Formats: sequence, structure tokens, C-alpha cells
Amino acid sequence: MKLQMVDLGGQYRKIQTEVDLAINEVISSSAFINGPKVHSFQRELEEYLGIKHVIPCGNGTDALQIALMALNLKKGDEIICPDFTFVATAEVVKLLGLTAIFVDVDKDNFTIDIENIKSAITSKTRAIIPVHLFGQCTNMEAILKIAKENNLHIIEDTAQAIGANYIFADGKKQKAGTIGNIGTTSFFPSKNLGCYGDGGAIFTHDDALAEKMRKMVNHGMEDRYHYKYIGVNSRLDSVQAAVLSVKLKRLESYNSARIEAADYYDKCFEGNEKISIPKRVNFSTHVFHQYTLKLKDINRDKLCKHLQNKGIPFGVYYPVPLHQQTPYKEERFSERNFLVTNELCKTVLSLPMHTELTTEQMDFISQAILEVI
Repeated sequence: MKLQMVDLGGQYRKIQTEVDLAINEVISSSAFINGPKVHSFQRELEEYLGIKHVIPCGNGTDALQIALMALNLKKGDEIICPDFTFVATAEVVKLLGLTAIFVDVDKDNFTIDIENIKSAITSKTRAIIPVHLFGQCTNMEAILKIAKENNLHIIEDTAQAIGANYIFADGKKQKAGTIGNIGTTSFFPSKNLGCYGDGGAIFTHDDALAEKMRKMVNHGMEDRYHYKYIGVNSRLDSVQAAVLSVKLKRLESYNSARIEAADYYDKCFEGNEKISIPKRVNFSTHVFHQYTLKLKDINRDKLCKHLQNKGIPFGVYYPVPLHQQTPYKEERFSERNFLVTNELCKTVLSLPMHTELTTEQMDFISQAILEVI
């Protein structure tokens, strides 16, 4: 079998009959935009997450942008973001004329560092965007405390951690994306809950914010041809909603399969001093959107070439920190403030991770890595 980073074809074949039927129902109904399938998926996701409002939209980047638009921010307001993440988190900040303030991340779990958040806050800070990177929540209890003390908004970027549980100090559990003022996610096909095109959603418990964002995703329209807000055209189409409804019922089992695969990888690499397996924190479950190793004293380029020769896919997420990317460079960013991110960009390597992985495949992948080491 050809190895893949994500085996969407194998996953589809197991649910093909149900997916095809759901898609055909949409086509037969011709309700392609804001149809019954979108509304039913919205309600299903609200129930699954335990959130009052889900606002489906066109993609995860739009979800972040709409969340920021809903907060009545002004040009120049500062938004704290992790430096080690996908560009969309900062991209929307810049698009809206806001100021992205990058901070370093935790060396073990790769999520935004709490102490660095504290030191980055100024009189212009208005919001924090914690990213639940690779499938595990950042320390939301600490961030909630910081936000309350400084009157800041929290927008959770949950694109990589849908279904993860945050565990509070008192034992209470809450789904990733439902803890801050607003949560966002992406349904890009490779996500733990992915559709067959683009898709996204926004979450909130706040009635007023939900009412506003629900209009914003549809041009800011209140009644037909009457517009209350400046909005965008960002709607989850009915075909994608139909696919997501089928897959949402299986999300827990999909995440469990990823966790089992991660457990197996862990055993393959345990005790090796040149490899750090993903750390699992005590305040969050990990749903392993990515299984990311940290390499020590290993030539990553040589290892990657070896994997290519073996037909093994891999990912380097992310090779260049955001503060060094051309559109985001600023003189204020000093390299001494990004020591962890800079090191991670040189040493991380993500392995194939999906619901269809077999032990034989993981044995082959792990042995190929250990051969080089």
C-alpha cells in the first residue's frame, strides 16, 4: 500500500454508501446554500461541543476573520498570537489592519507560552488567539485568568484540535473551542473532522456575538437586501454539511484511532535519546491532528531524504517562524524572544497520522527513522 500523510480515500471507502446518499439528497433537493443539511449539521455540532451557538462558514481562515470583525476592534489594536503556527492565525489580523504581536511557545507542547503572553500585553492589547496546536489544548485556565485581569477577548483557534477535551483544575471538562469568547475551526479535508472541500465554523456562548456573526457570514445581511454590518460571503455549502454530518457521528472513533496510532508510535520510539515524542499535558486530551517528533543531534534533511527514498511521506510544520516571514517582519521582534520557536522550526518532524494507519505501516515508518539514527 502507498503510504500517505492522511488516507482520505481509505476513510471514504468505509463510509461511502452513507456519504453518497447524503450528497445525493442535497443534489436532489437543490438546496445547495443554507439548506436543511447545513442547519441540521449546525445543531449536531452544537450538541456535540456543548456550545450554545455554531455559525458555519466557508473555511477556517474566514472563521478567524469574522471572529475578529465581530469584536469592534480598531486599526492598530494589538492581538497576541503564537509565533509557531499556521499563517492564517496572523494573516487575518493583518488583513483587518490590526497589529499581530507574536510570542514564543512552550518547548514541550508547542502551544503559546503563558509567561510570554503576560510580558507581551500593552495598553493596546485587545485579544489573545491561543492555537490548540497539533491536537492538544493550550493552558486555557491560565489564559482565562490573564484575559480577565486585562479585559481581553479570547479567540480559540481549534482547527487542529476539534474534539479535544480541556480539563480544568477542578476536574471539569470542556471541548476545545468552547472556553474563550469565540472559538473557530476548519473543516479542511485533512482535519480530524474534514469535509470534501473547504469549510469552517465559529462557536460562541454569547447570544449577541452569535447574532452578529451569523449575519456577517452572509454579507452582514439582516433581512433580504438590508444590511446591518459589513460582512463577507462565507457560507458552508450543503454538500459539505452533509459530508460533515456523516463524519461527525464518527469523530470520537476517529480521534480514538489517532490516539491508538500515537500510542504505537510512542512505543516504537520510547527510550531513544535523539527523539522526543509528543508530550501529553495533564490539562488536555490529545487528538493528534499531527504526530510531531523533536529531533536532537540529527540531520533532519538527511533523514527526510531517507524517508523520501523509502516512499514515506512526512511534514515539517513549520519550517519558518511567522516573525521571520516577509509580510510579518518588524524591527520590534528580537530573535532572543523566539528561542523555542526558532529551535522547533529546525528540529520538528511530523509523521503520517490518520484513521487508517496499520501497525505494519507504523513499524515500517519507525524503523526507517531508526535506521538513520
